[in-house]
Amino acid sequence: MSTTENKSVEMTTGINGLEKVILREIHGSSVEVYLYGAHVTSWKNEQGEELLFVSSKAIFKPPKPIRGGIPICFPQFSNLGTLEAHGFARNRVWTIDPDPPAFPPNVNATNRVFVDLLLKPTEDDLKIWPHSFEYRLRVTLGPAGDLMLTSRIRNTDGKPFTFTFAYHTYFSVSDISEVRVEGLETFDYLDNLKNRERCTEQGDAITFESEIDKIYLSTPTKIAILDHEKKRTFVVRKDGLPDAVVWNPWDKRAKAIADFGDDEYRHMLCVEAAAIEKPITLKPGEEWKGRQELSAVPSSYFSGQLDPNKVLQSS
Repeated sequence: MSTTENKSVEMTTGINGLEKVILREIHGSSVEVYLYGAHVTSWKNEQGEELLFVSSKAIFKPPKPIRGGIPICFPQFSNLGTLEAHGFARNRVWTIDPDPPAFPPNVNATNRVFVDLLLKPTEDDLKIWPHSFEYRLRVTLGPAGDLMLTSRIRNTDGKPFTFTFAYHTYFSVSDISEVRVEGLETFDYLDNLKNRERCTEQGDAITFESEIDKIYLSTPTKIAILDHEKKRTFVVRKDGLPDAVVWNPWDKRAKAIADFGDDEYRHMLCVEAAAIEKPITLKPGEEWKGRQELSAVPSSYFSGQLDPNKVLQSS
């Protein structure tokens, strides 16, 4: 864990006695991460506004995964394999690395507060997925309140293994009907509501008026989620994660999800940086890195592309 003057990393007890880490940045933004699932459950800006959605019906009780925030889907996305949906990383208790490696020299570590969480398979895990690995997740809160998640997965086994992956991020939005997503126009996607039929997105930004569950393929490194009512834009930047899942259950499906409020679909949208279509294969000793960076900016900053002058002025 990293702590210096004016910023802090605090270990504390969360819901149902589960341990969590709170990261606080000098200007007032904060992040909360549960050791259960290495699960980010809160990301607040300098004004204390919550930027992630967590269901009011979320069950903070192992082995049930937490509904909302940023669940980690590893080593399997959805039902694309023999494991439980979305794999087991999100319902294991991770450990904190008390002596994590420093940031690389090319990264400005000033005013960054971070924690490294580690996961290694248990004997029971090896029975259902017989591959040894070490997974290091670094959760970093930057000086402008940006949230970075960096996953490093190393094959510590004697044989290769293959996995799929997603950061299943639930963004908090004012009203789903007032939201649009930019950056995925004209890209191919697999429609999970049509047996993963491959289609091509039309040329307009994505808007929402019914259930959506799509895996966009070979997508750009930057995606924007514009919330007109809040006049806020989330920017997702991703590296090593070519795909992007967009999901909202809408009303009928929401009613069928036990740990999800009937009307909560109006106030959330999942946009998930992922590696699904082309699974990752690691040989013994190899390491994979997948990173997502989330930022929230006033919507006036965004018109197709971020205005570099305004971003520079605000940095």
